[in-house]
Amino acid sequence: MRLSRDYFFTLRDDVKNEDSTSGNLLVRSGMIKKTSSGIYMMLPLGLRVMNKIENIVREEMNAIHSMELSMPAMIAEEVYIESGRRETFGNSMFALKDRFNKPFVLGPTHEELFAAAAKMHVHSYKDLPTSLYQFQTKFRDEPRPRFGLIRVREFVMKDAYTFDRDLAGLDLAYDKMFQAYKKIFNRLEIDYVIVRADTGVMGGLLSEEFQAVCDIGEDILVIEESSGYASNLEIAKCVIEDEISDEPELAYEIKDTPQAKTIEEVVAFLNEDIKKFVKTLIYKIDGKIYALCVRGDHEVNETKVLKLLGANEIEMASEEEVVAATNAPVGFAGPIGLEIPIILDQEITVMKNFIVGANQVDQHFINVNLTNFKPTQVADIRKIKEGDMCENGAGPVKFMRGIEVGNTFKLGDGYAKAMDLYYTDQNNKLIPVQMGSYGIGIARCMAAIVEQNHDEHGILWPKHLAPIQVAIVIINTKNAEQVAVAEKLYAELNADTKLDILIDDRDERAGVKFNDMELIGAYARITVGRGIIDGKVELKIAGADTSEDVAIEDITTKIKGIFAD
Repeated sequence: MRLSRDYFFTLRDDVKNEDSTSGNLLVRSGMIKKTSSGIYMMLPLGLRVMNKIENIVREEMNAIHSMELSMPAMIAEEVYIESGRRETFGNSMFALKDRFNKPFVLGPTHEELFAAAAKMHVHSYKDLPTSLYQFQTKFRDEPRPRFGLIRVREFVMKDAYTFDRDLAGLDLAYDKMFQAYKKIFNRLEIDYVIVRADTGVMGGLLSEEFQAVCDIGEDILVIEESSGYASNLEIAKCVIEDEISDEPELAYEIKDTPQAKTIEEVVAFLNEDIKKFVKTLIYKIDGKIYALCVRGDHEVNETKVLKLLGANEIEMASEEEVVAATNAPVGFAGPIGLEIPIILDQEITVMKNFIVGANQVDQHFINVNLTNFKPTQVADIRKIKEGDMCENGAGPVKFMRGIEVGNTFKLGDGYAKAMDLYYTDQNNKLIPVQMGSYGIGIARCMAAIVEQNHDEHGILWPKHLAPIQVAIVIINTKNAEQVAVAEKLYAELNADTKLDILIDDRDERAGVKFNDMELIGAYARITVGRGIIDGKVELKIAGADTSEDVAIEDITTKIKGIFAD
């Protein structure tokens, strides 16, 4: 790459509409450019990194004998209707119609088409196991794209699928893919943890996530290090830590609580411990109104509620819906007298004489007990808190934040049954195929690497991923000797190595050139300047505090040694 002629630009100042370090640095370094909310173009240097990540993923997929193919991005809507997922995806799926008014969608994921591809091959038990994968653009109409490449509407995913005779075969295929994923993220040098996760719209028997540890990560990871426990907050189980209260049950009575409707206001007004309160939150779940009750210091875990009810959509009820359900405005709901389903968090079963809303303006009930109302269901519906006991009893949990860069699913036979994917066994009996699904977000990996590897000057790529592995900077392009030495080194390195080499032969100040090379994360910088009088060039590795002078005749060997592994 020669900067005097090739496509290259950088931005000196931070980008105003980028809300993450990685987004800001990738835009400033000329690797990506936002075209609209959640949609980016991948520019030459950025594409180099993407291709290197893809190549690592491809190598590990091929190593476990998964075969690459390519699926269309535009898919007939009926495919998702047939599998039962069209309604589940809802508004997150981009929809369009062709000139014949036939409905199509832009694929958010490809389980259905892979099942269809498998049907072309799988007929007998002798055709299993098998595995397929692709790199394909996915489309999801995110309501709030953010954090650069981390939460977008269009992105490249490597998705793989395994097909097996039975659950034992699925377990083996899953473990093989799982180990390949570990190798991939280790090769990408991402600091990650693996957590249990919600199966979500994918469904199935098991989901695990590879989470890049990062302060801006959207996912909260629940960790208990001594036992190796790791879970996404969405599904981390809570245990009842308190004993059943031995205080005598009192008769409940009403209390005036003027101008106090938030839990904080009522706690302050009644001067009671927040743990004596039970919040009643009114939700609309798949169009039906529910009351969800949790202790005053706890929060509802909506994912747990959806799983409990087998529902698809959950949202807080509107003010009008709250009034219709409780006969009171928002802030005064309580379980006594409600005629809607009441779901009680399990923690409340050990409480006595607690405080709830009275379904009347400016009033609450005190000394309420479980005998005063009848819940429809009692279950674990709260979010775990940092410091709570781990579900395995090993100790308290701590929280970390993560960016989901990969996921693995044991789908089971749900998709096979929906898509008529069966095989005949040794007894000529039709058996549904067991499927696994496995994804890696390529651009997310790129963003996660930048989030974890940067300094105040720019990006610190791992050397095998850097878009420019060796940058040759000419201090004075009007000095014929400097130009000659630089050109000779440029030719030698291109001939003797397979590295990505750049020569900065622009008529720019040295400071501008150095800043640009640090910003884009050029791994090794060779500076050709006045030192050539003594037969030396300067070598600096990205992120290092110091540089070293190397004899011109030794620099190619030195570079080869740096990249030897």
